[in-house]
Amino acid sequence: MLYIKNPLSLISGLIVLPLITSLIIPLIISDIWVEIYHRICFPLYHIPCVRRKSYIQIMDRSRLPYLSWLQKLYCMYCGYGNGVIRYWSQIAGRTEHYWCGIQHKKIVSFVEQEHQKDFSKYDDEEDFKKKYL
Repeated sequence: MLYIKNPLSLISGLIVLPLITSLIIPLIISDIWVEIYHRICFPLYHIPCVRRKSYIQIMDRSRLPYLSWLQKLYCMYCGYGNGVIRYWSQIAGRTEHYWCGIQHKKIVSFVEQEHQKDFSKYDDEEDFKKKYL
């Protein structure tokens, strides 16, 4: 949301505006590509499809009467951008579970991904065979 409380914020906001909004192009192209992959490959491998509308909401905040049209537009943009990335993450997680359900090696600086909690333990052949073979 566009919060402008001082003139410097307005200036910096206007400077980065083209960069931020230009991300819509790769987001849309990637979204189309990921959706094609999702709708073709998941049924072939009997992987449950991800419900798109569970992750992407675009219009809800645009109905708030106290937002300006520009704020509504940016809320729609952020709702799409953040939602579509969460959606892709679910698709990628289910793909990873199907093809390589093994947790990564524990490293202090690595943030474990939520969807990997049920994967077989790293370097545990018995656990892997029990879960996947």
